[in-house]
Amino acid sequence: MAIILPHIEDLNRTAYLPPEGDIQTFIDDDHYAEMVKEWGLSSGKNVKKEFWYKEKDHQRLVTIKGYQSYGTTGEFYTIIIEFQDGNLSCIHPAYLKEMQSSSFGKAVIADSAPAVQTAGRETEPVEPAKEKKAPPAEKKVSASPKKTAEKKEKAPKLELPADKVHFTAEVKQFALTWNPFNEENDEVVVLENVVIQQDPVIEIGLAWCSHSKTLKKLELSPGDKLEFDGKIVKKKLAKGKDAEEAFIIEEPVHYKVNNPSKIHKS
Repeated sequence: MAIILPHIEDLNRTAYLPPEGDIQTFIDDDHYAEMVKEWGLSSGKNVKKEFWYKEKDHQRLVTIKGYQSYGTTGEFYTIIIEFQDGNLSCIHPAYLKEMQSSSFGKAVIADSAPAVQTAGRETEPVEPAKEKKAPPAEKKVSASPKKTAEKKEKAPKLELPADKVHFTAEVKQFALTWNPFNEENDEVVVLENVVIQQDPVIEIGLAWCSHSKTLKKLELSPGDKLEFDGKIVKKKLAKGKDAEEAFIIEEPVHYKVNNPSKIHKS
């Protein structure tokens, strides 16, 4: 396959947003495929390895180096892309997905008016005066802030291992979770009595994982006991949209197991 090298002009025009802090990398190819499909960037058997990064006047090929999660439960992602010259930049998964469309960037931007020609000289367009807004009304303070705070769901404070570890767990049920990137429900497996088998052991309680092809081959049923290796992260299970009652999880699940492997069922 021919390597497409960027023009030097494209390198100078690209607006990089370098990542700050640690980057989460993929455990292996299966974990990469799972995350890329979750972000809606690839589908089918052949998982994409290269993607187009597009700006108004140029486009460049990039690969996904890793990601960073944020939010109170780590349910949101920023993708870290790597350009062919080695530069790293941050981008939202939905925006990178939008860039893969052939129609991206073709829309005319209404507010990009050309400069006005005056006496043979080019001058910048005058910005319209901004409408003055009334100052925001003062927010009313709740009479019982403690009660409001108590209603918020809080995950138990656990120090999660960064590497792959060995788990024991039981299948609680199957559920559907809404995936905002491909705008459809994904099927997941909800696990209970999840324990990280190390010294000392860490009791997780409830966790969830994608109902991957590997798990489907095991023909799991509620009550099945499992042993497996995997990596656990803090990520809350979102409820599915318009899901049947049998596929709704009522309890909050704050942890996700990524890419379970070496699975034994009993």
